[in-house]
Amino acid sequence: MTEIKKPIVAITIGDPAGIGPEITADTVMEKRVYDECNPFLIGSVDIVQRALDVKNSNFKINKITKPSEGKFEYGTIDVLETKEYDTSSIEYGKVQKLAGEMSYDYVLKSIELGLSGEIDIVSTAPIHKEAIKLAGCKHEGHTEVYGAETNSDYALTMFNCHNMKVFFVSRHKSLVDACRYATKERVLDTLRQIDTELKGIGYTNPEITLAALNPHASDNGLFGTEEQEHLIPAVEAAKAEGMNVVGPVPADSVFHLGLQGRYDAILSLYHDQGHIACKTYDFEKSITITWGLPFMRSSVDHGTAFDIAGKNIAGSVSMIESTLVPVSYWKMQQEAKQEQA
Repeated sequence: MTEIKKPIVAITIGDPAGIGPEITADTVMEKRVYDECNPFLIGSVDIVQRALDVKNSNFKINKITKPSEGKFEYGTIDVLETKEYDTSSIEYGKVQKLAGEMSYDYVLKSIELGLSGEIDIVSTAPIHKEAIKLAGCKHEGHTEVYGAETNSDYALTMFNCHNMKVFFVSRHKSLVDACRYATKERVLDTLRQIDTELKGIGYTNPEITLAALNPHASDNGLFGTEEQEHLIPAVEAAKAEGMNVVGPVPADSVFHLGLQGRYDAILSLYHDQGHIACKTYDFEKSITITWGLPFMRSSVDHGTAFDIAGKNIAGSVSMIESTLVPVSYWKMQQEAKQEQA
């Protein structure tokens, strides 16, 4: 097998008024990050320098115009600027149109670099939805931007929390809408996507379990009919297509079983069902991977934390995890491709 090179990882610094600049600076000041990949920041040199000043760091900044100019050396932070901004008006902890414009610009640049093959992975710091709306972004958030701007068939969200891989039928919907959204067709389509993506990283017959919606998986219809009308038929259809799918398993036990290693992946039916389980177990090491894009994309699963921005107290564990975990998956993809060649 051919030796796999270090991937090039672009790290967007997120909303400059939030904690993103601080935690991304922390990430590229972590020596072990350079052992696994070649990282650089997409952002403003002035904003990154401000973050370094907050952290009392003497790391140097190397301004680059393309990833190939990166030094990727510990002690030097490579920063790719998208354009020159007057950052003097950016205040920590406030929703600002300029901050939204900058953070949205960083995302679009990462997509451009990913589509051109100049980077392998994008790790994103938090953006503020209200700020990007002020800047004219029409999408709900990060994942929707990446899916739309890459013209991908799907952008499949996966939570990675230790040994658990948790996928979602829906993301940002009200609970009542999410329950209605989990139809047989949508659940089956998501199971197909999960099966495809797991096989793409080397799983030959991944076991996927579907979480139930109602208590005790409805106890044969005593507590709702969704399992009988949609979830069980989706599992049966998936099995008929050759997928290794089980469930629906009651949601009060499926994540415990997942932590024990009983399944390769869990399909959660809605946002909080999977998020609560992962974040309760380990908030900082629950990160997002987006599958289905032309490149790998990961993200922290916390917000801009305006209340502590600029105070040098934001934890960077999640940002470092968001940068290193996808490297492991990317390597698995490369190995799987070599074996298939």
